[in-house]
Amino acid sequence: MRYGFVIGSLLSFALSSTSALAWWDGGHMQVAAVAYSKLTPAAKAKADALIKLNPDYPGWIAGVPDDKKAQYAFVRAAVWADDIKDPAHGYIKDDDTPTGQNIGYADKNMHRYWHFKDIRFSTDGTPYSDADPINAVSQMKLFIAALPGASSATDDVRSYDMVWLLHLIGDIHQPLHATERFSAINTDGDRGGNEVNVMPATGETTDLHAYWDRMFGGYVSVPGAIFDANDKGGISKLQVDSTKAKVLDPDVWTQESFVLGRKFAYGEPVLNENTVAVLTRTYETDARNVSRSQAALAAARLANVLNAAFQ
Repeated sequence: MRYGFVIGSLLSFALSSTSALAWWDGGHMQVAAVAYSKLTPAAKAKADALIKLNPDYPGWIAGVPDDKKAQYAFVRAAVWADDIKDPAHGYIKDDDTPTGQNIGYADKNMHRYWHFKDIRFSTDGTPYSDADPINAVSQMKLFIAALPGASSATDDVRSYDMVWLLHLIGDIHQPLHATERFSAINTDGDRGGNEVNVMPATGETTDLHAYWDRMFGGYVSVPGAIFDANDKGGISKLQVDSTKAKVLDPDVWTQESFVLGRKFAYGEPVLNENTVAVLTRTYETDARNVSRSQAALAAARLANVLNAAFQ
């Protein structure tokens, strides 16, 4: 059972990969599952109360045993920011003027541009301008500041902000949500690897962004994501640097992802291939290892953000 999971909309996201996606649903829910297990009792109680204010909450807990409703809703909420890109949700497609408002569930914009901050670079001298100042980092800072009880935000706004943070903290730890290459081939930028074609060992051709997005799979159920996160090889089993986990500055997170993106996502054979880069075993091994360590770090930081806000 998928507990309110909208298969059709997520399938359309995957097939039309854009720079607004990261990790697909499997990765986002695994990050949330590990983070939830690290919350203090006080933070968990506040998070559980805020989740209930999301308009999709009834669907998330439909058919779920009472003792699992809180956990399942938290995990499922990590995908909500992608869910609202489905027109069936009634949200408005973004125009060309990004906004950084924070008004809670009264906001009916999709805000696709909130999902990333592409730090731009070029390896061949192709010129580029700075990216828009309204992005994942600007919004995470706004949302984190609104969460503590001492802020003037209403619980409606805090719920909205927390659900977005469940998603965005996962997003920004995907290296291609912090990186965009400009080149003679892509003079307007490659949209975080969406304009770069690669061929992994599985033999199909896909774009670079989608290749990294799918590291944790898609179209999984909530219990499936929880199981995957905690299985023998799951991200909950990885050792996370406790010092790095305590760094709660979105600018630092983004810069780290940018460095990883340049080194690994745009490493050879991607760097100098202008048609389809045939990925080597070394590249794919590095990509999996970087993705797993970044997801585990995202989970630890997400938990620390909520523990600090709801102490």
